[in-house]
Formats: sequence, C-alpha cells, structure tokens
Amino acid sequence: MESKAVAQIGVAVVGTGFGQKVHIPGLQAHHQTEVVAVWNRDRAKAQQVAQQIAKADTTPLATDSLAEILASDAVQAVTLATPPFAHYEMAKDILKAGKHLLIEKPVTLSVEEAEHLQQLATDRGVIAIPDFEFRFIPAWQHFAELLKQDVVGKKRLIKIDWIASSRASSDRAWNWYAQKALGGGALGSIGSHTFDYVNWLFGRAVSISATLSTSIPERPDPTTGQLKPVDSDDVCAIALTLADDTLCQITLSAVSYAGRGHFIEVYGDKGTLVIGNPSQKDYVNGFKVYASQLGAALEEIPTPEKFNFPKLYADGRTAPFVRVVNHWVNCINAGKSSAPAMAEGVYSQLLMDLTHRSNQIRTQITVPPA
Repeated sequence: MESKAVAQIGVAVVGTGFGQKVHIPGLQAHHQTEVVAVWNRDRAKAQQVAQQIAKADTTPLATDSLAEILASDAVQAVTLATPPFAHYEMAKDILKAGKHLLIEKPVTLSVEEAEHLQQLATDRGVIAIPDFEFRFIPAWQHFAELLKQDVVGKKRLIKIDWIASSRASSDRAWNWYAQKALGGGALGSIGSHTFDYVNWLFGRAVSISATLSTSIPERPDPTTGQLKPVDSDDVCAIALTLADDTLCQITLSAVSYAGRGHFIEVYGDKGTLVIGNPSQKDYVNGFKVYASQLGAALEEIPTPEKFNFPKLYADGRTAPFVRVVNHWVNCINAGKSSAPAMAEGVYSQLLMDLTHRSNQIRTQITVPPA
C-alpha cells in the first residue's frame, strides 16, 4: 500500500448505497482502516450490511442512529455517503464530535454550508476530505504531468465534454436526484468533479456563464407509477474564463443516448493534448491520453507504469477510492490537510452556486477570489 501504518483507524460508513459498493471495499483494502460501524436509516439494512462484512471475531456496529456511532470510542473517523441533502447536518455532527471525515461530493447544498464545515474541521483539529477521485486515476495523473511539461504551450482553448446516458430513459424512477432542492441533477453529480479538476489542472476561474436545462420534465414515482415533476438539471452548458484568460467550455449531460463519454481537449500554440474515455459504464477505467505537436495527427501516449493502480477491483471506482482513503489517512497521520481537502470542496461548491445563479439571471458572473 502507499503509506506506512501508524495506528489502525476505526471508520464508520454512513450510507450503504455507494457506501456499500465502494466505501466499504476501499476501506477494507487499505491496511490502516477498519470498518467498525455501519449506518442506514433502516436499521435492518444496516444490520444486513454489517453481517456481510463481519469477521470471525467481530461484527461492525449496525445502527440507524448517527449519535450512537459518534458516541463510540471505536469510531475515530467517518465516511459520509448519503445523498447531498443530508450531508450538511450529518457532517456538522461528525465534525463537532471530533471525528475525521471523508465526504462525498457535492459536499453540501451551498457554499456557506461548505465553508462552515471547513471551519468546524479547523476548529476541532480533524481532517475533512472530499472524494474527488479523478485526481487519483493513473491516466489523469499522467495528463497532469504532461500539462506541467508544457506540451501544449500557451493555452488557447479548453473543451470539456461529459456526455453520458445514465438518466437518458424517461422511465427511470423519480427520486431525490430529480429535485433541485435536494441536490439532484447533473451539475451536482458530475459538475462537482469537473469544477474540481479544472481547478487542479488549469487553475482558478475569474468568470462564469451557464445555461441549465431539464430535458425530461417528469418521471414515474417508484411506488405509484404516477408521473412527478422534475426540476433538477440534466444538461449543462458552462463557459469559464480562467485566471490566465483561457476560455474553458464545459458541456455536461446525463441524458444522451450513445453519448461521447468523458473528454478533455486542450489546444495551445505548441500542440494539443486530449484525455478521454468513451465508456458509458465505467467512468474510471478506459481513459487514454493523446497528444499532437503543431498540427500533426493525434497519437496515444501510453500511461507510464509509475501511475498504475497496484490492484484493480471488480468495481472500477474502488481503486481510485483506495487512493483517496490513502490520502485521507496520510493527512490524519500528519495532522494536516493537503489538496484535495475541504478548501477544494468549498471551491467546487462556489462554482456550482454561481452556475445556478448565472442560469437564473442569464448573465456572466465574476468569480470572487479565493
């Protein structure tokens, strides 16, 4: 593994959707973390998950009470994998209890909430980290290295397409994702990642202009089958001006059959650099990097072995999550956060808030300095 053990960290997993699919396997894979508690609003579901991961001599605490988890001395840290609308109140309690936090994105529903969590973590002396896993994918780390090597020269245009089909069927059930007030929509789901990696790869934005749309205005209630209104976005067109004056065009869609997939294209005065993955099923594996100098044909640049995952898993999302956990553990061991941390979660949330605002007032908005 990627760090030396200092002491075993007892971790509670709060939320057993993505938490069960990715968080638990990722925590089990890391040598310094142990799943000691599981939370679900349905205690029976929590008990079922706890039994599935029980060891010969121990079974994790299974509960529907966050207070019970936070009162346990066995819990030093918590991963929060509930839907976005539950993040703020739960994260507040977790941080106030002095527990380290790994939180899913979007971290909250507003930048004010995100800033409060950041301040709470500082005040309590605990480490809070968002799950921005694209920073930890081998091809992306290679892409970042090539950018630092200035293979494109002075940037002229950045074009980002994340065109997916996950919600393209109008038969997909209505739930919290269909509701803007609960943090639903493509912007929160994939735009939160996009704003973080733009910051990581290219730097801060100074202005933003956005148009959001809801292509499927109704979806069937999973209980009654009756159509219910959808007000969350499923297509986003966003234009950023970066601090170095580069224009960055972002198109996001969750409703595009046979969509292009996920691509970043960087055009400069020396050449072109591209990273892309056409898969509609595995959004982690499958990325390839391509480069061109002065108009020559794009050629694939294989990712060096030094960036590769030491182990792959059945669910492609697990390997980068293990690296996120490792980053979190390293920060806990050092007693100090490093990027990506809550500051990056705050910044991503700020750009999401400004996106909604720009869409509402139909004009370009200046991004305040950090």
